[in-house]
Amino acid sequence: MTEYATVARAATAEIEVKRSRFRCRIERVDDEEAARAVVERARREHWDARHHCSAFVLRPGGTVQRSSDDGEPSGTAGAPMLEGLRGREVSDVVAVVTRWFGGTLLGAGGLVRAYGDAVRAGLDEAGVLTRRLSTRYDVRAGHAVAGRLESDLRGRGVHVLGVDHAEQATLHLAVPAGQDLAALLAELTGGSGTADRVGQAWVDG
Repeated sequence: MTEYATVARAATAEIEVKRSRFRCRIERVDDEEAARAVVERARREHWDARHHCSAFVLRPGGTVQRSSDDGEPSGTAGAPMLEGLRGREVSDVVAVVTRWFGGTLLGAGGLVRAYGDAVRAGLDEAGVLTRRLSTRYDVRAGHAVAGRLESDLRGRGVHVLGVDHAEQATLHLAVPAGQDLAALLAELTGGSGTADRVGQAWVDG
């Protein structure tokens, strides 16, 4: 796998069904600990709500998936929320739906629809971006050309992760698969720039 989708930004959306309010919070997270922290934050912020149901999908390919009904009838909240995330094929995402009961029972079918609809509304607000697996390089260049080189590399679609300044400037790069960095450096530096491969990284496309 060389790319996958995640959400572009954190977002909130709210729907109402028979006076019950369903507030969905969507956030991008790196691991289970961060996902569970989002759920706990919702509990603290909305302490007056009856339920804080959740679902999250993690890692490229969505290999880690969890959900919680948080007191709702089994299968009526977490499962449809998780299905909402799967349906958009996003990963590294947590959804928390906080419910305030409106006085009317919705039944199992009504709850499934409401929790699923809340997540889809949240995802609509969050938007989607693609993360791509890139090769990381350290490129050394003289200070006189480093600033221009950084600008030129960004213009060619190379991600500049940072720059260190010592005796020479070292640019930390993430290069998309299929891009010939050696040829690009030869063109931009007249052959004076050198690159060392240092690993791989997922980078927002």
